[in-house]
Amino acid sequence: MELQEKILQHFEGKVVRKDLTSRVKGNAVVPTYVLEYLLGQYCAINDDSIIEAGIEKVKAVIKNNYVHRSEAEIVKSKIRQDGKYKIIDKINVSLNDKANIYEAEFANLGIRHVPIADTMVMDHPKLLSGGGVWCILTMGYSHAAETDIRWIIQEIKPIQVANVRLEEFIEARKSFTTDEWLDLLMHSIGLNPDFFNKRGKLIQISRLITHVENNFNFIELGPKGTGKSHIFSELSPHGVLVSGGDVSKARLFVNNTGNKIGLVGYWDVVALDEFEQEKGGKKVDGDLVKIMQNYMANQSFNRGKETYQATASMAFVGNTKHTVPYMLKNSHLFESIPEGYIKGAFLDRMHMYIPGWEVRILKSSVFTKDFGFIVDYLAEILKELRKWDYSGIMDQFVELDGSLTTRDKTAIRKSFSGLVKLLHPNRQIGEAEALELIDFAIEGRIRVKDQLYIIDETFRNEPVEFKYRIKSSGREVKPETLEKLNFLSQEKRSSDSNPDELDESTQKLSESNASTYNTKLEPHQVSLKDNQTGISYQRLFGDYLRGATKIQLQDPYIRMYYQFKNLLEFCLMLSQNKKQEEEILLHVVSNNTSDHLEDSRLNFEELQESVSDLGIQLTYEFRDIHDRSILADNGWKISLGRGLDIFDRIEGKFSAADLDQTKRKCKACDITFLRI
Repeated sequence: MELQEKILQHFEGKVVRKDLTSRVKGNAVVPTYVLEYLLGQYCAINDDSIIEAGIEKVKAVIKNNYVHRSEAEIVKSKIRQDGKYKIIDKINVSLNDKANIYEAEFANLGIRHVPIADTMVMDHPKLLSGGGVWCILTMGYSHAAETDIRWIIQEIKPIQVANVRLEEFIEARKSFTTDEWLDLLMHSIGLNPDFFNKRGKLIQISRLITHVENNFNFIELGPKGTGKSHIFSELSPHGVLVSGGDVSKARLFVNNTGNKIGLVGYWDVVALDEFEQEKGGKKVDGDLVKIMQNYMANQSFNRGKETYQATASMAFVGNTKHTVPYMLKNSHLFESIPEGYIKGAFLDRMHMYIPGWEVRILKSSVFTKDFGFIVDYLAEILKELRKWDYSGIMDQFVELDGSLTTRDKTAIRKSFSGLVKLLHPNRQIGEAEALELIDFAIEGRIRVKDQLYIIDETFRNEPVEFKYRIKSSGREVKPETLEKLNFLSQEKRSSDSNPDELDESTQKLSESNASTYNTKLEPHQVSLKDNQTGISYQRLFGDYLRGATKIQLQDPYIRMYYQFKNLLEFCLMLSQNKKQEEEILLHVVSNNTSDHLEDSRLNFEELQESVSDLGIQLTYEFRDIHDRSILADNGWKISLGRGLDIFDRIEGKFSAADLDQTKRKCKACDITFLRI
């Protein structure tokens, strides 16, 4: 069954076609969850006629009821003329203690000091949060001569899905594979999973951990245009996005005037956008940093004589100013955030640092047109899952190294718990899947700790080892950040001609990762990561195939144009690896399908002629095979997890990666080198 059919079978009425949002939005500056709430009322079914009718209905609701600021006076006139009128607006409520009443302020309608009944506020306390809540309201108007306030809030309904049943959601998860479920989450946040590899998908959904995990501290820094703030502003009524330059102690925590609780007391997620240092920007309040630092560590904050508890997760998103190699060589990965926050004690509270530089700029082609969860439905599910702790699942599989600090372990466990809630809410997870998430969680914490060693020398006095032992096998695993592996690769390439140029830290890293870069001809395994760069056929295979005169390449998938191009590059590597006068017999065993067979024969024949001038005698055959390997007569066998197809697709017509394999991003796979 196709994924879209399976989605509709198990979640009909709870999903919506994601391309519909842009069709109905028009000029209305409305969050995605507001539009999908409306679409969910009329279009959550796979019937074109119903969808088209529903779209027209939603358009009519937006046209007739959504308040555009430019048309506020027209809407006021309608309310006055008709006596009552239904509107969609963002409102904020505060207590007028002098008059002893609650008053509402309307963002688009532009009216203030509108009395609102105590019962409405008690039923919906988030109205008091200070961040504003989108609502459907019935507004009334009084023509009485003696009245001071003419605006009357007759009915109010915050935009949110009701009656979410977590048990049904968890039960339905059992019908999906992990890859299918991950793709469903990608569709739900508006992205087409076909444009992302596994690592890219994990990076995207990791932003949701803040919505599913209490008191989770998350940071993502990267280039502009990668959608860093989208999830925090558009996809949940339980999160609020504020400008990092506009936060204050009063707004974020407690306003001592009136003792009013700030944003962290009302929202599940408080995200600081544009969290970066600007030239001439105002100085960061040191007291704010201290209060935030205490809250991120202890889930509490003090203002005046009172201590307050809260569960809001903190997210910090901002832009980087330099490339990653520049930062790794000359500064650190936190260099772009406001200087007042570049303190070891504050940054040590970060549970996960996501590499925003790996995220592609979001173009129209990467947005999905298929069915995904109505984001408000997903938001309510994630809110329910905040009540549970899944970190104990990790203990079934691994034991973290004893050198890790309590904060390190807490960060890894919370990140892992959030990822499992997102991908395996039914708690059913195998060892291989668990290890993949553990590695991702550890990498997110290593990225923080490595920078702390640079920023604060006190952390260098007690170094830790980010490694774990797999309980089932006793094998020890030591994850590493991808940017460090890539940086090491580039440093090693540049130092091949002058090894003395390697600095001390790179030399140590090179020694610890020697097996990845084939500095010793010993049996071993190389594990490539999604998005890893600095890899080439020469770097991987060159030393192990040197001296071989007969080589058999077994790869069942050599039938597409780019796969034949990979084979040509493999032949070019062999030719550069041998003496000019030597010849190599290369026999290729592949598989094929009837629709590609004839073209494949023609391509092989063309390749035979092309590489013969390189001293490569190429022969081929088609067999029903599945394994992928290289077998050489010099005594080495190389098992290939993906065959020669280790590189991700190359974007654009003019790319350096098209000419240089080391500039290409890899696909995750294992390559094993064995003596025979």
